Amino acid sequence: MHKNRVRQFFKVMMFMIIIFLLCLAFFTIKKNSVQKTFWALVPSFIAIDLALITKEVYSSLFAGIFFGGLLYSNFNFENTMNYVFQDVLIEQLGNKYNIGILIFLVILGILVTAMNKAGGSKAFGNWAGKHIKSKIGAQCATIFLGMIIFIDDYFNCLTVGSVMRPITDKYKISRAKLAYLIDSTAAPICIIAPISSWAAAVSGFIENQNGIELFIKTIPFNFYALLTIVMMFLLALFKIDFGPMKKCEENIESSTNEKIFEFANRSDLKNNKNGKVIDLVLPIIFLICFCVLGMIYSGGFFSKENKNFVQALSQSDASVGLVYGSFLALILSFCLYIFRGVLNFKECMDCISQGFISMVAPILILSFAWSLKAVTDNLGAREFVAELVKIYAGGFINFMPCILFIISGILAFATGTSWGTFGILIPIVINIFERNNYPMMIISMSACMSGAVCGDHCSPISDTTIMSSAGAQSEHMEHVLTQLPYALSCAFIASISYVIAGFTKSGFISLMTGIILLIIFLLAIKN
Repeated sequence: MHKNRVRQFFKVMMFMIIIFLLCLAFFTIKKNSVQKTFWALVPSFIAIDLALITKEVYSSLFAGIFFGGLLYSNFNFENTMNYVFQDVLIEQLGNKYNIGILIFLVILGILVTAMNKAGGSKAFGNWAGKHIKSKIGAQCATIFLGMIIFIDDYFNCLTVGSVMRPITDKYKISRAKLAYLIDSTAAPICIIAPISSWAAAVSGFIENQNGIELFIKTIPFNFYALLTIVMMFLLALFKIDFGPMKKCEENIESSTNEKIFEFANRSDLKNNKNGKVIDLVLPIIFLICFCVLGMIYSGGFFSKENKNFVQALSQSDASVGLVYGSFLALILSFCLYIFRGVLNFKECMDCISQGFISMVAPILILSFAWSLKAVTDNLGAREFVAELVKIYAGGFINFMPCILFIISGILAFATGTSWGTFGILIPIVINIFERNNYPMMIISMSACMSGAVCGDHCSPISDTTIMSSAGAQSEHMEHVLTQLPYALSCAFIASISYVIAGFTKSGFISLMTGIILLIIFLLAIKN
C-alpha cells in the first residue's frame, strides 16, 4: 500500500508540473522568446512525463509535439495546427532518410514473418534448445549475438530479436528482459565498434582530423557502454534482477499461461513443421552480408574514387544501404522458401501485409519521435545546450568529462537522439581542448558519446529503444520502465569513472574502478 501511495503521489506531482508549465508558458511567453532557451526542451519533457504517467506513448508524444507547436506559434491555434501537421508531421514523413528507415522496418517485419511461417524460427529454437541448456545460456547467447552484429543499431535490434525470441521464450525470459538485452547490445556495442554506422556518424562530426582514429582513441574511455556490457553478463551469470524487471521475471517464471507473451507474432502459432534451421540462418546471413554491402555501396566503395572499406562506411547513408540490403535479402529468402517448398508464392506474398501490420506500432512511435525531435530543433534546443557548455567549460576542467556526460545524457534523453547529441557537443569539445589539452579532449569526446548513449538508452522516445521493443515484441513502456533502473545504475557508476578519468587521465584505472563498484552494487542488490 505504501509503494502504491508513493507512485500515485509521484504521478500527481508530475502531472501538476506539466499543468504549471502550460500555465506559465501561456501567461508569460512573448513572441520568439522561447527560441534557444530552456523552453526548447520542455515539449520533450512533457512527452516523457506523460508517457511515464499514462504508460501510453502515442498520445504522450503527440501532446509534446502539440505543446511545442503552441510555443513555436506563440499560442496561435491556426498557426499551431499548420505547423504541427504540415511543417512537422508531414515534413518528417516525407524526409528521405526517415522513409528509408521505415521501409527497412517494414522489410524486416516481412522477413521475420516469412521466417516464422516457414518454420525457421521454431526449428532454430528446437536446435538451440539442445545446445542451450539453461536460462543463463539463453541470456549469454543473446548478448554474444548482439555483440557480433555491431554494424548498425537498427539492424542489431530487429535481427537479434527475431533470432533469439523463440529461445528466450522457451526458458521463460520475459520480453522486457529480452528487450533490455537487445537495447544494451545495440547502441553500446555500436559506439565502441570502429566499423559501424555510429563510428561513421561520429567521424563525420570531426573536421580537419582523422575521425576514425579519434573514435578508436575514445573507446577505452567509453565507460557507460563498457559497464553496460559487463553488467549484462553479471546479471545473467549471477541471476540478479531488481526493480520492475525483477517483478516481470518472477511473473514469467511462475506463470503457466501460454498467452503470457501476448505481443508475440501470431504467425508463430501457424508455422511450417517442415522448416529447418537453414530457413532462419540463411536469411540472417543474407541480411548481414547484403546490408554491409548496401552501406559501403551507398558510401561509394564501388565507385571510381577507389575508397577503402572504412572510408566508404564513414560516408555511407545507412538509410539507403539498409533498404538495398534488406530488399535483396528478402528476395533471396523468398526464393529459398519457394525452392525448398516450405512456402508457396501466395504464402510469401501474404507475408508482406502481415509483416507490415507487425511493424505499425514501431512506425507510429518512430514517426512521432522524429516529429518531436524536429520541434525541439526548431525551438533551438541545440543552440541552447551548446551555449551552456561554452559558458561553463572554462572552469572545473578536471570535472568536465563528468559534466559533459551528464549534459549529453540529459540532452539525448530529452530529444531521443544520440547522433544529434554528438553533432552538438563533439565540435564544441574539440574547439575547447584541441590546442591546449589533447588527452582531456579524447576523454571529453568519449564522455559526450557515452552520455548520449545513456540518455538514448533511458529515453522512451529514442528510436533505438523503440526498435528494441519491436525486436523483442515487448510492450514499449514496460521496456522503458524495466530498463531504466539498470541504465541509471550504470550511469551513476560511469559518472564516478569520469571524475576519476578527469584527474588520472587513465582509462584502465577509471574503468577498473567502475567495474569494482558495479560488482559491489550488484552483490549488495542481490543480498
